[in-house]
Amino acid sequence: MVGLARTAHAGASADVYVQTNRGTPAGRYLRQFWQPVYHSADLVAGAAVPLTIMDEELVLFRGDGGRPFLVEGRCPHRKTQLSNGWVQGDTIRCFYHGWRFSGDGRCLEQPAEDSRFCDKVALRAYPTRDYLGLVFAFLGEGAPPEFPVYPEFERFAGLLEIDSYARDCNYFQNLENALDMSHVGFVHGDNSAAFDGIGRGRDLRAEESDWGVTYVFTRSDGERRVQQFGMPNVFHMMALPNDEDIGWQESLFWWVPIDDETHMQFSLHRVPVAGDAAQRVRERRQKRRSEIDLAHQDVCDRILGGELALRDVDPKRVDMVRLQDDLAQIGQGRIADRDGERLGTADVGIGVIRRLWHREIAAFLENEALKPWRRSAGIRVAAWGIEGTLPRDVAEATTPPEVVDVRPYVEIDIQLKALRGARRR
Repeated sequence: MVGLARTAHAGASADVYVQTNRGTPAGRYLRQFWQPVYHSADLVAGAAVPLTIMDEELVLFRGDGGRPFLVEGRCPHRKTQLSNGWVQGDTIRCFYHGWRFSGDGRCLEQPAEDSRFCDKVALRAYPTRDYLGLVFAFLGEGAPPEFPVYPEFERFAGLLEIDSYARDCNYFQNLENALDMSHVGFVHGDNSAAFDGIGRGRDLRAEESDWGVTYVFTRSDGERRVQQFGMPNVFHMMALPNDEDIGWQESLFWWVPIDDETHMQFSLHRVPVAGDAAQRVRERRQKRRSEIDLAHQDVCDRILGGELALRDVDPKRVDMVRLQDDLAQIGQGRIADRDGERLGTADVGIGVIRRLWHREIAAFLENEALKPWRRSAGIRVAAWGIEGTLPRDVAEATTPPEVVDVRPYVEIDIQLKALRGARRR
């Protein structure tokens, strides 16, 4: 613990939270929490897919009854890839020699062995849950913690938009970016909804909360934007408006490592819009999915490689916000070198989140009590006078929202390949 304690400051070495395979401190810590790992719509009944999360080879399959299951990715017999096998009921049978396993990992059948030692063989299996259009999994040891729910995203009149993307850099670079208001006026300066100015350090505040970090930016006119970060890798914010029929919308984000140099951002967007306006929003969103015919990941590669300039990119053909963030974050390197950073007052959010991570991992490794992070009623988001969902609004709502997939079609294949462990290059 001496080495870890020595680096526990805002400019610390990245090693403590960069590496997330099963044996690393950050990997062990992240596995103590439920994580989104897949889109529910991408996993059909009777199908199995290979899945890589935190450098761990897994197989995700949906039983014939509709329930998702997650087990280790290779058969313990001869270590062939289990996703090549057959889903039978709520079990999966290995393609190579037909060994069959239940969704909870038990070996049920060994055809060539007359099933003589099934009781001595098992797969590592993980709890899963379909929730709000995503498949969540608990990859830790022992019983999982209580599943976190977000009632305001479950019941409201409107659209629940589900989105995601893959990014070719370490997940923590994206996580830190969420607590960095000062980049918005530069990286996203062309966004019509962006604040026309600079998030100066003197106007930013970051404080530890019951859930993680409350991050506040106060404009010169006194209006505030309040965002909430939930430990270890969740973010709740009032999102920028991007449609004429809606104002601010609430969003949830998760940054989930695939490996140390690739991650997924899964997101949910609560869009309270009804009637004709909802229809117009839905139609425009679906049209936009088709208009984007350039994957931001590919365009980023060309710009960082000096083949193209950002000013030459047609914003109608690419998700410009994601491309801009690609350039900033991947431009730090696949794994940022934090040892030589020169942080300032505008980096207050980054400093706080790094200290929390160091503190919690240090306690975790010493088997000390960890803070019981919880999203209490006082953990609210706001933007320029508009506050997030009130608890009474959720209690009175009875209608579930319409779930809408808004991922650009051109990017879905890139995401699925990344999640399946197929590196893009």
